[in-house]
Amino acid sequence: MEQTTPQLGSAVHTFSQLISSTRRGARLARLLTMTELYFWGAPQDVTERAQQVVAELATNAVLHGRVPGRDFRLGLRMETGTGVLRIEVTDARGERLPVVVPTGGGEGGRGLLLVAALADSWGVSPAPPGGKTVWAVLDPGGMPPNE
Repeated sequence: MEQTTPQLGSAVHTFSQLISSTRRGARLARLLTMTELYFWGAPQDVTERAQQVVAELATNAVLHGRVPGRDFRLGLRMETGTGVLRIEVTDARGERLPVVVPTGGGEGGRGLLLVAALADSWGVSPAPPGGKTVWAVLDPGGMPPNE
């Protein structure tokens, strides 16, 4: 009789924190991300890209998604088996959707070009009540190394 050993699913690390919608809060989001990814043993490529992506998304939440008296939320989720990281930044301004402005365009929007370049995918989802979540997925196998 052949027996099979039950397989355990990949472990998933998660982190979620409300952060004040200030420049200091945006900086804290980046530092918290770096700390969590260090302790999770995230691949260096993912950690370096995550630092830039979180800096852009948190700054956008502070500059464009701020409602007085409301914080933004940083969420991180990493699958340990694959090293795939999902970053989520939720703010209170669901009516102000992010817009990518091509280089040479008007003020702002160029940070999302950086997010698009660094992330394997990104997008926006509604976040009740009335907010939005801007998310990005970083896959260690998804981007070719810099040459």
